[in-house]
Amino acid sequence: MVEGMSLGTASSPQLLRRMNSGALMRFALGAGEFTAAEAMGATALTRSTVLGVCDDLVAAGWLDEVEDSRAAGLTSKGRPARRYRLREDAGVVAGVDAGENRFTVVVADLRGGVLAGARGDAPAVDRRKGAAAERSRAAAAVERRALAARLLDEALAQAGADRTDVLVVVVGVPAPVDAEGRSPAGDRDFWKTMNPDFADLLPGVAVVENDANLAAVAEQSLGGQAHVANVATLLSGERLGAGVIVDGRLLRGARGGAGEMRFLDIVEGAGTPDGVGALARTWAREAVASGRATALAARPDATAQDVFRAAEDGDALAIEILDRLGERIARVALVLASLLDIERVVVAGAIADAVEPVLRRARVVLAEDFYPPVPELVASALGRDVVVRGAVESARAYLREEPLAFTPRPRA
Repeated sequence: MVEGMSLGTASSPQLLRRMNSGALMRFALGAGEFTAAEAMGATALTRSTVLGVCDDLVAAGWLDEVEDSRAAGLTSKGRPARRYRLREDAGVVAGVDAGENRFTVVVADLRGGVLAGARGDAPAVDRRKGAAAERSRAAAAVERRALAARLLDEALAQAGADRTDVLVVVVGVPAPVDAEGRSPAGDRDFWKTMNPDFADLLPGVAVVENDANLAAVAEQSLGGQAHVANVATLLSGERLGAGVIVDGRLLRGARGGAGEMRFLDIVEGAGTPDGVGALARTWAREAVASGRATALAARPDATAQDVFRAAEDGDALAIEILDRLGERIARVALVLASLLDIERVVVAGAIADAVEPVLRRARVVLAEDFYPPVPELVASALGRDVVVRGAVESARAYLREEPLAFTPRPRA
């Protein structure tokens, strides 16, 4: 471990102490109360080193020393064990789901416990050609930046915190994002509109990431997918996007485009990159406009939720739409599996709670129309907040990488 490693000419007591402190902080960020012995087991540091580093971290404001094991009634024999915990008010992290139509912000403590949240509608984005549409997109980009800052301030106030308490904030956007947080030009500057320069208006270290990638992070850390080394999280909002884990690593690509679904426009039978909800809504409205006999005729502005409810009630048109969606998802999943040897595809997003009938049809299509291996299809259990939850987990991971690069909030 760090304590005894050879560092050549860089080796020094100060450097070793800092590396050991980082190792212990990473342990503390994932632990509750802990003893020196527990820290020793997790870090492979000696008892004297652990106690010395804990004293340093208490003095720095990262840790609190709590009642020893005897005072806490945990033991009555032998030397009482000193016990520590991460300081509850050392700082906060934040996640932002900056969706095309709606923003969600969550403020969490350093162990990921949600303290407060806020939501707001995003400005409409004109995707047409022309100078007027370009001016509209530029204005929408400015509004999106301001909305993220305002909602974060609201959530911080609810949590009893302020901007100086924020260590890391991660923003998820519906656009490809490279390792520097930038989105490429393209799609009539839609990507640039979705990903304006958020960092200027947000506190702490601000990180921008693709929303489907954050959904994949959430699935790996919270959704029980960590044991699957090759999995695609298919985020279905208005459009499809995929966060792809191959051999246990998140794929990004040169411009952050790994997992983008633009190829569906040119793959015969796969259709378009439109999301499940958007397609259900569009197909239902087209059928109603054509005069099809259906219970949905009473809802010319039928939503995806209306379609799913009608299918549950046995409406023939709604069932037909769900079957078409299943065939579409099956083909999308097979393309991902064929290109990247994916074992599992997780359908995530607001539609996940209702998507099981679609997945049943998709599983039949995969079994009957294609030869193995085919990917397993499952619905996410993380609900509509999968992106913002992934943003919080990503913020915590960023903090764990180099915890001593941050400064904890001063003690009251």
